[in-house]
Amino acid sequence: MQSGILDGMAVEVEGAATPRRFTRVLVPSGVLGLGFERAALESALALLPDIIAIDGGSTDSGPHFLGTGRSKYADAVCRAEWRDLMDARGRLNIPLVIGSCGTCGADAQVDAMLDLTTELAKELGQVLKVAVLYSGQAAETLVSAHQRGDITPLAQGTPLNPDTLRSCSNIVALAGVEQIQAALDTGADIVLAGRATDTALIAALPIAQGRHAGAAWHAAKVSECGALCSTHPTSGVVVVDIDASGFEIVATSEQARCTPRTVAAHMLYENADPFLLHEPGGRLDVTNARYAAIDERRVRVEGSEWKADSRYTVKLEGARANGFQTSLLVMLRDQRYVTHAREWTERVAERLRESVTSRLALAAADWSLELRLIGVDAVLGDLETAASTPHEIGVLALVTADTQALANEIARLADPLLLHCPLTDDEPLPTFAFPYSPASTERGQQYTFCIDHVLTLADPASAFRLALHEIGR
Repeated sequence: MQSGILDGMAVEVEGAATPRRFTRVLVPSGVLGLGFERAALESALALLPDIIAIDGGSTDSGPHFLGTGRSKYADAVCRAEWRDLMDARGRLNIPLVIGSCGTCGADAQVDAMLDLTTELAKELGQVLKVAVLYSGQAAETLVSAHQRGDITPLAQGTPLNPDTLRSCSNIVALAGVEQIQAALDTGADIVLAGRATDTALIAALPIAQGRHAGAAWHAAKVSECGALCSTHPTSGVVVVDIDASGFEIVATSEQARCTPRTVAAHMLYENADPFLLHEPGGRLDVTNARYAAIDERRVRVEGSEWKADSRYTVKLEGARANGFQTSLLVMLRDQRYVTHAREWTERVAERLRESVTSRLALAAADWSLELRLIGVDAVLGDLETAASTPHEIGVLALVTADTQALANEIARLADPLLLHCPLTDDEPLPTFAFPYSPASTERGQQYTFCIDHVLTLADPASAFRLALHEIGR
């Protein structure tokens, strides 16, 4: 056990007469597969948490994973980490909860997580009760809900129609605390949840035990990414205590410190408003929150408020196929072409459009080309404000068409233009640099997010399905 971690933290021994006045949640990492310090996990377990909660996914990496129903993270790494957490749960006999299984939280990934859990239970010699919470949504069910007016846009003017819903390969709803609580109420040792808000996994048990709702949601937001709210973000593990008026948080790595600044700053993470966080059934308001250092590694927060909405809504996420893509990358280093890179890409695009029209007889609506200037404005595009004079520029070409074969064919037409296209007609042909051969790479089926809406529910459980399994026998 690392020295100093337990200092000041209340640790009740088993069988103590006085029940805890707080709920202690252990968050091992921001997501399963990202990694955490094993020593920090052991220090956290020594604090005798009431529950272990970890997220399994996100939309951070784009629509591909929801579109395909696949996971982003390495299978071997997730297996090793989940084994450690299952072992930790068994040693303390406390619940273990994971949400957004397999990155996207699609039903197929929840089932895959159940298969992994079953395999590891046998390996560890554990007999377990597992609650499985599905978040997948049937398109026709949502079409009916849309016709009733139960689906409303988050952003102004966001279109949604039955065809959009039916075109999705996967649609999920984000569970809140109510659905996670229902799974915990079954007495499950492990809860495997489909898509859920990161915070719901952490806030569910404290709220069920009557702790301060504002404190529970705020603690969940701060700790959702593990030690990201500390001075040593990659260490992973944090422990948070939620009580009747606030919460306390500590990072259990010897190198990590939670400070008022690192804790308060996490309200800025993936959040449009640093004071408000919208969740199923209401919103967290931290306008009046106060952050105070208890010691050099722990912070206490009070003053957070939970404000319930008049209607209960859950966010919907959907992804649909959006053509096939082939990419090419070329490097410009000649200073004249670097200086005039924008004009050069416009010339390349114009010549490619002429070639595709004349040689392949394709209309403009049948394909698209995007040319991104890496080192100039590839990240922000038209929003870029910084002016720079790079000595070289990478040009990323993205060709999208209805089939992979067609995207490849257009890329073959683009290849010689990217290699030799001159700025003007009356100059020698230049030669630019392809970083690898062949220059084109198949990127396969592409997907796009197409639902930015919330679903109103009279009963929070109505859009979710809960199943129980006995495993390990």
